[in-house]
Amino acid sequence: MSAGSFYEIGLWVMAGLTLVTVGALTFIVAPYGRHRRDGFGPGLPARVAWMVFESPAVLLMAAVALARGLDSAGAVALFALWNLHYVNRTIVWPLRARTGGKTVPLAVVASAFCFQLLNSSLNALAISGAGAVPDGWLLDPRFVVGAALFLAGYAVNLHADAVLRGLRAPGETGYKVPRGGLYERVSCPNYLGEILEWCGWALASWSLAGLAFALYTAANLAPRALAHHRWYRERFPDYPPERKALLPWLW
Repeated sequence: MSAGSFYEIGLWVMAGLTLVTVGALTFIVAPYGRHRRDGFGPGLPARVAWMVFESPAVLLMAAVALARGLDSAGAVALFALWNLHYVNRTIVWPLRARTGGKTVPLAVVASAFCFQLLNSSLNALAISGAGAVPDGWLLDPRFVVGAALFLAGYAVNLHADAVLRGLRAPGETGYKVPRGGLYERVSCPNYLGEILEWCGWALASWSLAGLAFALYTAANLAPRALAHHRWYRERFPDYPPERKALLPWLW
């Protein structure tokens, strides 16, 4: 199969996955993190699980970019933005997170790994190879605005992760109500930041692969944000009533 045929078929698969994901997660809460429950088979330690299922985003993106080449400054910049997020998410974040001995079901790890194989391949194809990203793209308003949105989302994500990490002392396993920054407005600013990142990526890369990933990210994280929001309200009777699930003042 040619790269072009794989790209076209992969985009259709991504569209299907997005519809299935938003439909399924509307009724079923994915069983990991605070929502981990029995009945989903054996699991991997959360720290290892994250490294495994996010690894294609670093390794495969690098392999495809190396094989096909990054032939413009814009392509190199997009490659750098991608890895800014995924080196943190694949290596730095799992090593620093206080997972409290939690596990992630192998079924969840396998499905996330397969998704990243497809997603990383499509986005790598979108930015690599001759003419994929035109010369002068760094000055194009789509790249400038998209990169700014990506970096803003990344900053939100880093701050939200730092707040969550600071809630637990070493050895603690319980949950507390996070405070500060966007946590005063929404229950899941980390998810909001990630959605902003990939919307920015879609604009900066100006690719169907980027758009497909942004839509999938929203389909995956919006229902989980709502599940987190409900969980906080059920567990903490004094949970701040003004907080929304994902979008400040709206939802």
